[in-house]
Amino acid sequence: MNIVDFERIRRFIPFLTQGITITLSVAFVSTLIGVILGIMINTVSKRKVLGKLAFAYVDIFRGTPVILQLSLVYFALPRVLTVLAQEWFGFQGFLTISAFTAAIITFSLNSSAYVSEIIRSGVNSVDPGEIEAAKALGVGKFHIYKDIILPIAFKNSFPALMNEIIMLVKESSIVSIIGLQDLMRRQQIVSAQTYLYFEPLLYVGLIYYIVVKIMSISAKKMERVLQHD
Repeated sequence: MNIVDFERIRRFIPFLTQGITITLSVAFVSTLIGVILGIMINTVSKRKVLGKLAFAYVDIFRGTPVILQLSLVYFALPRVLTVLAQEWFGFQGFLTISAFTAAIITFSLNSSAYVSEIIRSGVNSVDPGEIEAAKALGVGKFHIYKDIILPIAFKNSFPALMNEIIMLVKESSIVSIIGLQDLMRRQQIVSAQTYLYFEPLLYVGLIYYIVVKIMSISAKKMERVLQHD
Protein backbone atom coordinates (compact mmCIF):
# COMPACT_ATOMS: atom_id res chain seq x y z
CA MET A 1 0.00 0.00 0.00
CA ASN A 2 1.46 3.37 -1.07
CA ILE A 3 1.68 6.21 1.43
CA VAL A 4 0.84 8.71 -1.31
CA ASP A 5 -1.72 7.74 -3.95
CA PHE A 6 -2.22 10.62 -6.38
CA GLU A 7 -3.64 8.31 -9.04
CA ARG A 8 -7.00 8.12 -7.29
CA ILE A 9 -7.37 11.90 -6.97
CA ARG A 10 -5.86 12.89 -10.33
CA ARG A 11 -9.28 13.53 -11.83
CA PHE A 12 -10.13 15.82 -8.89
CA ILE A 13 -7.06 18.04 -9.32
CA PRO A 14 -8.81 20.57 -11.64
CA PHE A 15 -11.70 20.74 -9.15
CA LEU A 16 -9.29 21.37 -6.27
CA THR A 17 -7.28 23.95 -8.20
CA GLN A 18 -10.37 26.00 -9.07
CA GLY A 19 -10.78 26.76 -5.38
CA ILE A 20 -7.88 29.24 -5.53
CA THR A 21 -10.17 31.64 -7.42
CA ILE A 22 -12.55 31.83 -4.45
CA THR A 23 -9.68 32.05 -1.97
CA LEU A 24 -7.95 34.93 -3.77
CA SER A 25 -11.25 36.72 -4.48
CA VAL A 26 -12.18 36.76 -0.80
CA ALA A 27 -8.68 37.90 0.21
CA PHE A 28 -8.21 40.70 -2.33
CA VAL A 29 -11.76 42.09 -2.30
CA SER A 30 -11.82 42.05 1.51
CA THR A 31 -8.44 43.80 1.68
CA LEU A 32 -9.56 46.48 -0.78
CA ILE A 33 -12.73 47.21 1.19
CA GLY A 34 -10.76 46.87 4.43
CA VAL A 35 -8.27 49.54 3.31
CA ILE A 36 -11.10 51.94 2.42
CA LEU A 37 -12.84 51.34 5.75
CA GLY A 38 -9.49 51.50 7.56
CA ILE A 39 -8.78 54.95 6.11
CA MET A 40 -12.25 56.12 7.15
CA ILE A 41 -11.73 54.79 10.68
CA ASN A 42 -8.34 56.48 10.91
CA THR A 43 -9.82 59.75 9.63
CA VAL A 44 -12.48 59.93 12.35
CA SER A 45 -10.34 58.45 15.14
CA LYS A 46 -9.41 61.89 16.55
CA ARG A 47 -13.01 63.08 16.87
CA LYS A 48 -14.64 62.71 20.27
CA VAL A 49 -17.78 60.65 19.65
CA LEU A 50 -16.80 59.02 16.36
CA GLY A 51 -13.33 58.32 17.74
CA LYS A 52 -14.78 56.35 20.64
CA LEU A 53 -17.02 54.37 18.29
CA ALA A 54 -14.06 53.69 16.01
CA PHE A 55 -11.98 52.51 18.99
CA ALA A 56 -14.80 50.18 20.12
CA TYR A 57 -15.16 48.83 16.57
CA VAL A 58 -11.44 48.08 16.26
CA ASP A 59 -11.30 46.63 19.76
CA ILE A 60 -14.19 44.23 19.13
CA PHE A 61 -12.98 42.94 15.77
CA ARG A 62 -9.41 42.54 16.96
CA GLY A 63 -10.51 40.91 20.21
CA THR A 64 -12.79 38.18 18.84
CA PRO A 65 -12.03 35.15 16.61
CA VAL A 66 -12.69 35.47 12.88
CA ILE A 67 -14.61 32.18 12.91
CA LEU A 68 -17.03 33.69 15.46
CA GLN A 69 -17.47 36.81 13.33
CA LEU A 70 -18.08 34.71 10.21
CA SER A 71 -20.65 32.56 12.03
CA LEU A 72 -22.50 35.63 13.30
CA VAL A 73 -22.63 37.22 9.84
CA TYR A 74 -23.72 34.05 8.03
CA PHE A 75 -26.04 32.44 10.57
CA ALA A 76 -27.22 35.22 12.91
CA LEU A 77 -27.30 38.39 10.78
CA PRO A 78 -29.98 37.09 8.34
CA ARG A 79 -32.29 36.36 11.29
CA VAL A 80 -31.76 39.84 12.75
CA LEU A 81 -32.40 41.47 9.37
CA THR A 82 -35.50 39.31 8.85
CA VAL A 83 -36.98 40.31 12.22
CA LEU A 84 -36.32 44.00 11.55
CA ALA A 85 -37.80 43.79 8.06
CA GLN A 86 -40.90 42.06 9.41
CA GLU A 87 -41.42 44.62 12.16
CA TRP A 88 -40.64 47.73 10.13
CA PHE A 89 -41.92 46.85 6.66
CA GLY A 90 -44.24 43.89 7.23
CA PHE A 91 -41.91 41.66 5.25
CA GLN A 92 -43.06 38.07 4.86
CA GLY A 93 -40.33 35.52 4.36
CA PHE A 94 -36.76 34.99 5.42
CA LEU A 95 -33.71 36.95 4.28
CA THR A 96 -30.53 35.06 3.48
CA ILE A 97 -26.92 35.97 2.82
CA SER A 98 -24.83 33.97 0.37
CA ALA A 99 -21.68 32.32 1.68
CA PHE A 100 -19.48 34.48 -0.56
CA THR A 101 -21.18 37.70 0.60
CA ALA A 102 -20.86 36.65 4.23
CA ALA A 103 -17.16 35.94 3.72
CA ILE A 104 -16.56 39.34 2.08
CA ILE A 105 -18.47 41.20 4.82
CA THR A 106 -16.67 39.38 7.62
CA PHE A 107 -13.14 39.66 6.29
CA SER A 108 -13.65 43.25 5.15
CA LEU A 109 -14.77 44.32 8.62
CA ASN A 110 -12.05 42.29 10.28
CA SER A 111 -9.36 43.54 7.91
CA SER A 112 -10.40 47.17 8.34
CA ALA A 113 -9.78 46.92 12.08
CA TYR A 114 -6.20 45.83 11.50
CA VAL A 115 -5.61 48.10 8.50
CA SER A 116 -6.73 51.15 10.49
CA GLU A 117 -3.98 50.43 13.02
CA ILE A 118 -1.44 49.88 10.25
CA ILE A 119 -2.38 53.19 8.63
CA ARG A 120 -2.33 54.96 11.99
CA SER A 121 1.22 53.74 12.49
CA GLY A 122 2.12 54.93 8.99
CA VAL A 123 0.55 58.34 9.58
CA ASN A 124 2.49 58.73 12.82
CA SER A 125 5.71 58.01 10.92
CA VAL A 126 5.22 61.02 8.62
CA ASP A 127 7.78 63.75 9.29
CA PRO A 128 5.95 66.66 11.01
CA GLY A 129 8.21 69.03 9.09
CA GLU A 130 6.54 68.08 5.81
CA ILE A 131 3.12 68.82 7.25
CA GLU A 132 4.28 72.17 8.64
CA ALA A 133 5.84 73.08 5.30
CA ALA A 134 2.56 72.31 3.51
CA LYS A 135 0.62 74.45 6.00
CA ALA A 136 3.08 77.30 5.51
CA LEU A 137 2.39 77.12 1.77
CA GLY A 138 -1.34 77.43 2.43
CA VAL A 139 -2.29 73.84 1.58
CA GLY A 140 -5.64 72.84 3.10
CA LYS A 141 -6.06 70.04 5.66
CA PHE A 142 -7.86 67.75 3.21
CA HIS A 143 -5.15 68.03 0.56
CA ILE A 144 -2.41 67.65 3.17
CA TYR A 145 -3.99 64.39 4.29
CA LYS A 146 -4.75 63.16 0.74
CA ASP A 147 -1.63 64.27 -1.11
CA ILE A 148 1.06 64.18 1.58
CA ILE A 149 0.16 62.12 4.64
CA LEU A 150 -1.63 59.17 3.00
CA PRO A 151 0.95 58.51 0.24
CA ILE A 152 3.83 58.57 2.75
CA ALA A 153 1.81 56.49 5.24
CA PHE A 154 1.06 53.87 2.58
CA LYS A 155 4.69 53.75 1.52
CA ASN A 156 5.84 53.26 5.10
CA SER A 157 3.06 50.76 5.84
CA PHE A 158 3.38 48.77 2.61
CA PRO A 159 5.12 45.71 4.16
CA ALA A 160 2.48 45.48 6.89
CA LEU A 161 -0.35 45.88 4.35
CA MET A 162 1.07 43.12 2.16
CA ASN A 163 1.40 40.92 5.22
CA GLU A 164 -2.29 41.56 5.94
CA ILE A 165 -3.23 40.34 2.44
CA ILE A 166 -1.10 37.22 2.86
CA MET A 167 -2.68 36.55 6.24
CA LEU A 168 -6.15 36.90 4.69
CA VAL A 169 -5.27 34.37 1.98
CA LYS A 170 -4.49 31.83 4.70
CA GLU A 171 -7.22 32.81 7.16
CA SER A 172 -9.89 32.71 4.45
CA SER A 173 -9.68 28.91 4.67
CA ILE A 174 -12.24 29.03 7.48
CA VAL A 175 -14.98 29.94 4.97
CA SER A 176 -15.24 26.21 4.39
CA ILE A 177 -17.41 26.02 7.54
CA ILE A 178 -20.21 27.91 5.75
CA GLY A 179 -19.96 25.84 2.58
CA LEU A 180 -18.08 28.28 0.34
CA GLN A 181 -16.09 26.15 -2.09
CA ASP A 182 -12.62 27.53 -1.53
CA LEU A 183 -9.52 25.33 -1.49
CA MET A 184 -10.23 23.77 1.90
CA ARG A 185 -13.90 23.09 1.21
CA ARG A 186 -13.03 21.38 -2.07
CA GLN A 187 -10.45 19.28 -0.24
CA GLN A 188 -13.16 18.17 2.17
CA ILE A 189 -15.45 17.25 -0.72
CA VAL A 190 -12.74 15.22 -2.46
CA SER A 191 -11.76 13.48 0.79
CA ALA A 192 -15.40 12.56 1.45
CA GLN A 193 -15.72 11.00 -2.02
CA THR A 194 -12.38 9.19 -2.15
CA TYR A 195 -11.75 8.50 1.54
CA LEU A 196 -8.29 9.96 0.99
CA TYR A 197 -7.12 12.80 3.21
CA PHE A 198 -3.35 13.03 3.00
CA GLU A 199 -3.14 13.53 -0.79
CA PRO A 200 -5.84 16.25 -1.12
CA LEU A 201 -4.46 18.07 1.94
CA LEU A 202 -0.94 17.85 0.56
CA TYR A 203 -2.02 19.22 -2.82
CA VAL A 204 -4.05 22.06 -1.31
CA GLY A 205 -1.19 22.89 1.05
CA LEU A 206 1.17 23.06 -1.93
CA ILE A 207 -1.16 25.52 -3.69
CA TYR A 208 -1.33 27.73 -0.60
CA TYR A 209 2.45 27.66 -0.27
CA ILE A 210 3.06 28.57 -3.93
CA VAL A 211 0.54 31.43 -3.86
CA VAL A 212 1.92 32.86 -0.60
CA LYS A 213 5.49 32.50 -1.88
CA ILE A 214 4.67 34.37 -5.10
CA MET A 215 2.96 37.12 -3.12
CA SER A 216 5.88 37.39 -0.69
CA ILE A 217 8.47 37.67 -3.49
CA SER A 218 6.32 40.23 -5.35
CA ALA A 219 5.87 42.26 -2.16
CA LYS A 220 9.63 42.39 -1.55
CA LYS A 221 10.26 43.56 -5.11
CA MET A 222 7.58 46.26 -4.84
CA GLU A 223 8.99 47.32 -1.47
CA ARG A 224 12.45 47.81 -3.02
CA VAL A 225 10.89 49.89 -5.81
CA LEU A 226 9.08 52.10 -3.30
CA GLN A 227 12.25 52.58 -1.26
CA HIS A 228 14.04 53.96 -4.30
CA ASP A 229 11.25 56.43 -5.14
